[in-house]
Amino acid sequence: MSRIERETRETRIDLTVTRGEGAATVETGDRFLDHMLETFARYASLDLDVQAEGDMRHHLVEDVAISLGLALRPEIPDRAKRYGWALVPMDDALVQSAIDVGGRPYYAGRLPSALYEHFLQSLATNLGATLHIEVVRGRDRHHIVEAAVKATGLALRQATEEGTAVFSTKGSVRIDLSTGSS
Repeated sequence: MSRIERETRETRIDLTVTRGEGAATVETGDRFLDHMLETFARYASLDLDVQAEGDMRHHLVEDVAISLGLALRPEIPDRAKRYGWALVPMDDALVQSAIDVGGRPYYAGRLPSALYEHFLQSLATNLGATLHIEVVRGRDRHHIVEAAVKATGLALRQATEEGTAVFSTKGSVRIDLSTGSS
């Protein structure tokens, strides 16, 4: 279980994530963000609890993604399968996602929503993951964004499954983010 409490002048976030069954309790004040976080949790098989508020939608969505990425880092097993990919159809939309949780932050993709493109980029960067999103087709913005979130959740679930060995020629990457007081 990982918990992040993040507070700025713009947002206040309390987020807990655990590898689990996909249960989510989310209250951000933004119904679409709540829906996307619940969807992500279900498809990634994560138990997620998010209480958040913000001064504007952009800050709220961005800061929740930052917090989620940071909270997910310690949930990646040392012997994770590392790579995951999924292709998700949703009505008119067809979106694929590929992720590498090997510690190299990078995002490439185009969504018809700059806000949710930024959400996925912030998530990937703070998770330390490489994330590629490709919209194969689609007309409805909601369907495209939701298919991207579902595909990313499924890809993350696959990438974070326990493997039999460290899947890297450099071995396990260990980063300690704790700080001490002097």
